[in-house]
Amino acid sequence: MSSILLRLSKVQLIHNLNKNHDKGIFTMHNERNPLVFNILAECETTKARVGKMILPHGEVDTPVFMPVGTQGTLKGLLPGQLENLGVQIVLSNTYHLGTHPGPEILKKAGGLHNFMGWKQCLLTDSGGFQMVSLLKLAEITEEGVKFQSLNDQKSEVMLTPEHSIEIQNAIGADIIMQLDDVVKTTNLDKKRIEESVHRTTRWLDRCLNAHGNPDTQNIFPIVQGTLFEDLRKISASDLVQRNVRGYAIGGLSGGESKMDFSKIVRLTASLLPKEKPRYLMGVGFATDIIVCCAMGVDMFDCVFPTRTARFGCALTMTGQLSLKQKQYKKDFNPIDKDCTCSTCRTYTRAYLHGIVTIQPVACNLLTVHNVAFQLRLMKSIRDSIKEGRFPDFVKNFVNDLYPEKDYPEWVTTALASVNINLNE
Repeated sequence: MSSILLRLSKVQLIHNLNKNHDKGIFTMHNERNPLVFNILAECETTKARVGKMILPHGEVDTPVFMPVGTQGTLKGLLPGQLENLGVQIVLSNTYHLGTHPGPEILKKAGGLHNFMGWKQCLLTDSGGFQMVSLLKLAEITEEGVKFQSLNDQKSEVMLTPEHSIEIQNAIGADIIMQLDDVVKTTNLDKKRIEESVHRTTRWLDRCLNAHGNPDTQNIFPIVQGTLFEDLRKISASDLVQRNVRGYAIGGLSGGESKMDFSKIVRLTASLLPKEKPRYLMGVGFATDIIVCCAMGVDMFDCVFPTRTARFGCALTMTGQLSLKQKQYKKDFNPIDKDCTCSTCRTYTRAYLHGIVTIQPVACNLLTVHNVAFQLRLMKSIRDSIKEGRFPDFVKNFVNDLYPEKDYPEWVTTALASVNINLNE
């Protein structure tokens, strides 16, 4: 009887796969695969889609925003609070964790999940971004990146592709990033950028060879090329030939114009396999997220929502509220009447005005709200795609943000490229 049921289940699985393929819905599955990505719905107008990633530590609904906990903690929030908010995946930083507490401590702790008390999924970046953010302290060669220590600026740290993977293996994140050669987008030296594209591919191969946990951790390559479309095409073409389960779009949000940014996102997303998740690194503004979802991006991260909370700013669908401003001194409304987070249910703008940037608890209260806002935004995007109304959702969002219809040119152009005309 069990063998009959097994054969029937296989037949049903094949039937479901064929049926989903006919609908343009793709399913990847392998019992030993540490990442299963199911595309559940697609927008008929744009490139937006809803998916589900199944990872070793849980499921992640996409499009997803990942809060950033650089050193294994979100400033102002406990892991339990993140879980109560419904956060499914958090990002941490390999360079900083590799420096302190270091891979040996993380190994003894049984990985970062145990170390920080986090049960859900983790993604770690590779340390490559520090080539830009700590450029004055870094020396880049084919071997890797040599940093001066952030602590004393006397000792040196050598981050190679192999060492980056060693640290990330010790961290134990569900998704880990290759070490890539990152060049700032404002650098116009095409020869240097072309070098970074080919080096990134070579470093990917070294990362894949060094990977010690391929059955439990997924390496994502990172497409580079800054603003040069021909170099982006070369980079994507090289990386898709490798046996990986997802891809990242890197080297953006570095000072380039929004028009250039959106063009490169649209191009790069179109070059990556449809059946695998696409991760746009370092993007967290609501408008940017919505536009890039329309272009087919599935994953985002940024320090913005948590960092801006520390400066007394709360996020809403109509923009930021700087609660330090005097106009909120006697405002007894919640930050957002439509938000159900514990901060909005309990505290007023007037109360928050009196403590932001002064009392440490204010960081906690605003961070709770800002993370809840990002999660609500992503759920609204997913729901609108599943219900076939994503273009209307986008138009309503943009019109609420720009009631005078003075849309930024880049937003109008970017959305028009995926068949959403704001002027109709």
